[in-house]
Parts: sequence; C-alpha cells; structure tokens
Amino acid sequence: MKQITAHPLHLVLGLVVWSVWFVALYGGLSVACEVAPPAAEAGALTWINASLLVLTLATTGVLLLLAWASLRAAPALKSNRRFILRIAAAIYLLSALSALFIGLPVVILPPCV
Repeated sequence: MKQITAHPLHLVLGLVVWSVWFVALYGGLSVACEVAPPAAEAGALTWINASLLVLTLATTGVLLLLAWASLRAAPALKSNRRFILRIAAAIYLLSALSALFIGLPVVILPPCV
C-alpha cells in the first residue's frame, strides 16, 4: 500500500466522503422506496436495508483505512506535515464513526415506513 502524503486535502476529504455517503444513503432509500417498496411485514430484513448496510460498512471501512494510513504515516514526517496527518486521521475516524452510528438504523428499522 502506498503511503499517504501530507496534503491539506486530507483535512476535508473525510467529511466529503461522509457527506457523499449520507446523500447516497438517504437519496437511495427514497428512490428505492418510491420505485419498489418492500412489504411492510418484512420488517428490517429487506433488500433495501441490506444494500444500505453494505454501503455503510464499505464507507466505514474506507474511512477507517484512511485514518489508519494517515496515523501510520504521521510519525515519519516533520512537524507541520505530522500535524496535518494526525488531524486528518482524527477527521477520518470521526467520519467513520458518524457513518456507522447513522447507518445502524438500517439493521433494526423497516425501510419505507
């Protein structure tokens, strides 16, 4: 795996990925419920929730991987670059935890109620 370099883009990239995931999650849910709503008796075990769960876990995994890579590359650099990578790692981690926390309702709630 290629090592991450310190770039100011990392300071906002985690939040950009999170916001794209958020729009895709709720936009996809709305479109899926309008086009092919599942039966209400199915509860949370529907193809819509399964798709949203996969999207959430994939996004969380990518954000956690970026956090780990940023933190791993930080000690080898000079102070300004190390600071950028440590803050980026914190933002990636916060974005990953936010995606996981907001995505958890797809496990327990029916999608189109």
